[in-house]
Amino acid sequence: MDHIRYSELSSLFSRSTADLVYVSCFPDRSVIRRFLPDLAWETEVWLASEPTHMIHLNGEKFLGPYHH
Repeated sequence: MDHIRYSELSSLFSRSTADLVYVSCFPDRSVIRRFLPDLAWETEVWLASEPTHMIHLNGEKFLGPYHH
């Protein structure tokens, strides 16, 4: 999801009372490499090849130590 689409969706759902999460989905890392420069900050990425993890492009919201 690029910054233009992020802005469009943010505007569309501006009256929503739910906390929104914007997720782009890709089959694997080789495909995301082509799109990574265009992905918007404040979004997430999910890879089908690694379904139990997500890539967070949203600064300090998830910044912190990993607890086992």
